[in-house]
Amino acid sequence: MTPNKKRRAVIGAGIAAAVLAAGAGGYLATRPADEASASATGERKILYWYDPMVPAEHHDGPGLSSMGMKLIPKYADEGGAVAPGVSIDPGAVQNLGARIVEAKLGSLPGGLVATGTVDYNERNIAIVQARAGGFVQRVYGLAPNDIVRAGAPIADVLVPEWGGAQQELLALQRSGNPELARAARERLVLLGMDPGAVAAVSRSGRVRNVTTIRTPVGGAVKTLNVRQGMTLAAGQTLAEVNGLGTVWVNAAVPETMAGQIKLGTAAEVTLTAFPGETLTGKVTAILPQADVASRTLTARIEIPNRGGRLRPGMFANVSFNAQQQSALLVPSEAVIRTGTRTLVMLALPNGRYRPAEVRAGRSAGGQTEILAGLADGEKVVESGQFLIDSEANLAGVEARPIDQASAMTPDKSDGRQGRYRTTGTIQTITAGSVTLQHQAVPALKWPAMTMTFRVSYPAMLRGFKKGDEVTFSFDQEAQGPVLRTITRSSER
Repeated sequence: MTPNKKRRAVIGAGIAAAVLAAGAGGYLATRPADEASASATGERKILYWYDPMVPAEHHDGPGLSSMGMKLIPKYADEGGAVAPGVSIDPGAVQNLGARIVEAKLGSLPGGLVATGTVDYNERNIAIVQARAGGFVQRVYGLAPNDIVRAGAPIADVLVPEWGGAQQELLALQRSGNPELARAARERLVLLGMDPGAVAAVSRSGRVRNVTTIRTPVGGAVKTLNVRQGMTLAAGQTLAEVNGLGTVWVNAAVPETMAGQIKLGTAAEVTLTAFPGETLTGKVTAILPQADVASRTLTARIEIPNRGGRLRPGMFANVSFNAQQQSALLVPSEAVIRTGTRTLVMLALPNGRYRPAEVRAGRSAGGQTEILAGLADGEKVVESGQFLIDSEANLAGVEARPIDQASAMTPDKSDGRQGRYRTTGTIQTITAGSVTLQHQAVPALKWPAMTMTFRVSYPAMLRGFKKGDEVTFSFDQEAQGPVLRTITRSSER
């Protein structure tokens, strides 16, 4: 072997030894860290690290995500359980500040507050017209939007054709022919002369060719089309006067809440112009067309306008006194609206979570009505559910369909039948009671009457509504009658 070949062999052996040493050093350096990590996580295998806010972004180790949030581990044994849902470490849930609440039956306030404006009552408009052709001799200095009283003069009009007819009436009266005189008076009325003015001419014996046209109602002058010196034709409109005895308040009601408002619904109106003062009225009309831009319907409330203080254009707040209703409620914060469906995050036993699709109804006072997809007593996540939902999406957990929700709520009754039994019709339902118009109860010497019964557990009323004919049993306790069982009469 030549000296050059020997040197190359020595150099190659040295490089190989260095590589092996580096590999061994790397193994020794990383192995304790892996063991420490495995020990710290209880021998659970970590697949990757991620930020629940950015579930698609995976990292090889702990640190911060692209959003600056602390990464959490994704374990290999997560998502593989037979039970539906995703398992999340209780410590992580606590760090998220998640709150767990029960879906409960309760009374959702039926009240609705909307904004509105004061407007003219357009059913109280008077059209002032000339009853005969003539010439305007005088006007009384009015202008549009002036406030006038009933009987206020608008204009003095000279009516030439009345002159000859009045002379004829006076001549016939002097002739002593009452029938012809009566015919002459009727002719003047047909020419547009007021019957009172005809009688005055007949009594005084003097001709009156000038008449004063007056407004029949008090209010605001909306239009004024008369000027001194102009010629008038019979039936020509001189003015329009809108009465102010009552006004309308047109309230903008969101179309999602329009089902709560009906004709005759009581309403309370407050105005910024009169703080601390509340006016009452009723809904007299719900306009047939919705506003395309604001997605609202207009509910019209008619209220008295004592002293004419309420002026069209004033801003108002309207509170509708709709009846409270019993409903299955969850905090509004617990409802996730994706745009295509509505979800809540179920809190299952053993620290598991699963999204459930629901159909939500009205919302009021921080509570939302659940119409379908959830049962009384089921637990949902009120706060932090978005992060848990991200984890569920990451694990591929399917949301529970609405039709797979529990058909029955947890039965909290004691299973007892009531001592007394009868039939009746449901009148009203609240969270903890029901009012029934029932038949006689001979054992208690009760005649047929309407009475309110407390319920032994709220869930027993779920599915019932006003007007249902029912058979029920109850016990008479010191605090009053308590309902034990209730079924529809058609189901017996």
